[in-house]
Amino acid sequence: MTRGALIDGVALAKKVRERVAADVAGLKARGLTPGLTVVLVGDDPASAVYVRSKGKASEEVGIHSDTIKLPASTTQDELLTLIDRLNADRSVHGILVQMPLPKQIDPDTVIRRIDPAKDVDGFHPVNVGLVLTGSTEGYAPCTPAGVMEMLREYGVDTRGANVVVIGRSNIVGKPMASLLVQPGVDATVTVCHSRTRDLAEHTRRADVIVAAVGRANIVTADMVREGAVVIDVGMNRVPDAAAPRGYRLVGDVDFDGVKDVASLITPVPGGVGPMTIAMLLQNTARAAARALG
Repeated sequence: MTRGALIDGVALAKKVRERVAADVAGLKARGLTPGLTVVLVGDDPASAVYVRSKGKASEEVGIHSDTIKLPASTTQDELLTLIDRLNADRSVHGILVQMPLPKQIDPDTVIRRIDPAKDVDGFHPVNVGLVLTGSTEGYAPCTPAGVMEMLREYGVDTRGANVVVIGRSNIVGKPMASLLVQPGVDATVTVCHSRTRDLAEHTRRADVIVAAVGRANIVTADMVREGAVVIDVGMNRVPDAAAPRGYRLVGDVDFDGVKDVASLITPVPGGVGPMTIAMLLQNTARAAARALG
């Protein structure tokens, strides 16, 4: 069995974006241009980079992208008023409020204020419930949706497979588990987290590992069964004096060690990250299509 074959997130994201572009062109032919509005509160540098990349990707597939930048001093009421306006704007089909938010704003309150039909991030409780119950009417969070696309594209058979998800966040871990247990996917899922006893005991039994805990290189080669599929969602900065910016990006998986054990593995960067944005575009196109009826 081949070891260390890469799951190319860049190439797969390109395929998804081409598909979305075709869908958008069809919508435009019917007189509707999908619109995505991203709200950025404050001046977090990483958030600003993410927002720019989302805007650029949107325009490339024909989605009209608008970014609303608000000062860090913005109050919760001011942000909620803006969301109400965007909810009522028929030219806006997707609303994304970039996290994290300043400390004076409660993110759960903000998420719940977004119209579930425009919640292309898939974080609203209505969409969470729809995903959990297996309904196709909801929007799955973009990162887990991207991982599912990877598994399908690379022919990973999840039926009856033991899948270990490391991380229990509302953004990745929990929805990832929800998607994996649905009929037709049929995985047997173990969710591990910071209180899990002997993480390696679980990962060594896994056919598929999805690492999404935000800790650099927490998954090492001795924790992975030979031939397992390893999906690395992590994106961590580690100091590196030789790097131009003084740091380099690594995942939650020790790539150099694990690639010699795993049958398939995602790199960082170039793995799950590009898929996250691609699935955001797909959700936005779906939202526009539903608005058109």
